[in-house]
Amino acid sequence: MSRVTLLDGGMGQELIHRAGDRPTPLWSTQVMIDHPGMVQGVHTDFFAAGATIATTNTYAIHHDRLEGTGIDGQFEALYQMALGEAQAARTAHGSGKIAGAIGPLRASYRPDLHPASAVAVPLFTEAAQKLAGACDLLILETVASVAHARDAMAGARSTDLPVWLSLTVSDADGTCLRSGEPLAEVLDIAAHADAVLINCSAPEAVTQALPIIAALNKPFGGYANAFELITEDFLKDKPTVDALKARRDMGPRAYAGYVVEWVGLGATIVGGCCEVSPRHIAEIAHRLDLAGHTIV
Repeated sequence: MSRVTLLDGGMGQELIHRAGDRPTPLWSTQVMIDHPGMVQGVHTDFFAAGATIATTNTYAIHHDRLEGTGIDGQFEALYQMALGEAQAARTAHGSGKIAGAIGPLRASYRPDLHPASAVAVPLFTEAAQKLAGACDLLILETVASVAHARDAMAGARSTDLPVWLSLTVSDADGTCLRSGEPLAEVLDIAAHADAVLINCSAPEAVTQALPIIAALNKPFGGYANAFELITEDFLKDKPTVDALKARRDMGPRAYAGYVVEWVGLGATIVGGCCEVSPRHIAEIAHRLDLAGHTIV
């Protein structure tokens, strides 16, 4: 049986269910200002469900996302808030690791907006440096193109932390990145990561993608979203997460079924992305335990 690292689930959507506020383009970032302690509460509940890693609420803290919002001067403070909430949850739980999340520049699922390397690499480097002192590893999330992978890896490697590269693939064809490039074309870059994952894609697409990244012979895995689909409204400028709807067929038992399948394919790092709740993570932990795997 395998030793499996169990990630947490989706922070942003979980905050929607708890806050009761109308989402903004800065949703999970704004919540830390408006509802101190709520992010810590989400981390706490994921730990209690069985997750062994807390992913920091820093995915969208980039200068280009804060520009013109009125809180662009709080860049440093926002990182400290996010790190503080993750650390407090881990301390209360008594164990676990913290993964410093670095999301895409400008927007998710929009590889067409990724800036030139001369712009992107310093921005990714700055984010990595902000996270390095308080995290056990860095996780580059929702990487949608070869250029994005190259630049994010260059920034993350400015630290001494392990780097996990997490790619997002087409929901219709898990053998392609969301840019349309074949997933195989990013493997040369992914070979320099400490682990390679597939995230924020349909579970069915993750299943398609895993055999491709498994060829790297390094730790791999996946954490899918549970959206119906990525809507056109969400691909517009300044989207809000309420433009996305949860799949009705992806409750905890159904989602855990996919995760168990991924572990059967050799995945040793699994969890959930958007619309994957603590209940989903608890069901995954239960199913892994029943199958004789050890969660680490």
